[in-house]
Amino acid sequence: MSMEVVKPGLLTTVQDLGRKGYAKYGIPKTGAMDGYAHRLANWLVGNHACEAALEITWSGFSVRFNRDMLVAITGANLAPVCGRIAVPMWRPVWFRAGSELSFKRPVSGCRAYLAAAGGLDVPQVMGSRSTYLRAKVGGLHGRALQAGDMIPVKLTRHADKPLFVGAANSASEAFCAPAWSAAPRDGYGGNDMVVRVTRGREYGDFREEAIQRLITESYRVQPDSDRMGYRLSGPPLLLATQREYISEGVADGTVQVPADGQPIILMADRQTLGGYPKIAQVISVDLPLVAQLPPGGSIRFREVSIAEAERLYCEAARELRLLRRMINYKLKED
Repeated sequence: MSMEVVKPGLLTTVQDLGRKGYAKYGIPKTGAMDGYAHRLANWLVGNHACEAALEITWSGFSVRFNRDMLVAITGANLAPVCGRIAVPMWRPVWFRAGSELSFKRPVSGCRAYLAAAGGLDVPQVMGSRSTYLRAKVGGLHGRALQAGDMIPVKLTRHADKPLFVGAANSASEAFCAPAWSAAPRDGYGGNDMVVRVTRGREYGDFREEAIQRLITESYRVQPDSDRMGYRLSGPPLLLATQREYISEGVADGTVQVPADGQPIILMADRQTLGGYPKIAQVISVDLPLVAQLPPGGSIRFREVSIAEAERLYCEAARELRLLRRMINYKLKED
């Protein structure tokens, strides 16, 4: 039971929620850039949140299903189609064997997630199936997917018959599950995004004008941004006094500032240590939004307190639990 890559697109990799416990060896967590969308894709097909799925960046990806398969697409709207039929997102969809799913163009966001019932059956490396491109480990042969790749999918109770009645009559058609959706938001805020941050460890080492610029000016995502970090361009954020810093641990969402004053937001494939001064930290609940910001998009920072960040985190966790219960109930009901 597998999927065959017809076109690899700009960048498509196998990702789960990442590997933990290896930072002391210099191995980052990696995993899905938008962990929220990744979880939802898995839940919608009855998987555990930690199962591996495809992370599809921008456009151009096509895959053929070699068996009847239940899948879900979440995250960015990259205009998925099966033949001439638009495929709905944020809900389970049944595909007949031989069906081909293609992603045409970005409508909102830049990373979509495709989960198949059972999960992708690639080998675990250090407790994770995530692809870490820089070290060439995990995923499928430690690299981005290529045309002709066969991606094995674990067998499930959905393998031999549809979970939902009324599957398509031909390979070019996709059947959508009953009309309910887990989508909690309408898109990802376009290409001009406000992101909440708390103060970084070296916040007080920056000039007063830099502090003001951080929360009043707009910064643009540069084309050389990647899964390791988003390079931003805008009014420079300069230190009050130039100095050297001892390298120390960094996290997803840490905003570092090199000597040129142009900030970098560290993302899923970030290094485990950093020696640049840290002016801010993107709060956890806004990291999925940052992950969906494409090159050329603009970002503004808004400062919140640590207490507010914690409150938002707890609130988002409660909403996720409720959403998980709703999905489980609907899957059993339908």
